[in-house]
Amino acid sequence: MSLLDLFTSGEHKKAKTYFAALVKLAFADGVLEPSELKFLQKMSIKLGIEDAEFSKILKNPDHYPLDPPLDYNDRIEQLYHFTAMIFASHEVTIKEEKVIEKLAIGLGFPVKNAKRVTHKAVELLHNKVSFETFSREIKEVNDIFS
Repeated sequence: MSLLDLFTSGEHKKAKTYFAALVKLAFADGVLEPSELKFLQKMSIKLGIEDAEFSKILKNPDHYPLDPPLDYNDRIEQLYHFTAMIFASHEVTIKEEKVIEKLAIGLGFPVKNAKRVTHKAVELLHNKVSFETFSREIKEVNDIFS
């Protein structure tokens, strides 16, 4: 196996674990809404998830533990996408917010900040801010409480 194959397979594994986290969020309220399925289909294309993998991950997302990125900006981007997932159904349940809080911790946000970061992420996406604004505000909230 070449080094390129190792890198590619590692990146694809990360994409699958990231996608599985999105699936977990979609099912957090117990129902996969059509808008959530549409979001998952869009993200699967963006992440290079094939149809067979899509079906397999949809059936058992817990088989793919979260593999957080090392880069802080990439973590914020994933938090943005996770938060956007719960807005795909146009409402946020307490259970979904708790799942995002757990994912925020899994992404490497400090446990003591996770609730505040999650609350701010939900607030920002509710207000439909740009990704740039989201990133800046999450950094401010996380830095204040670090």
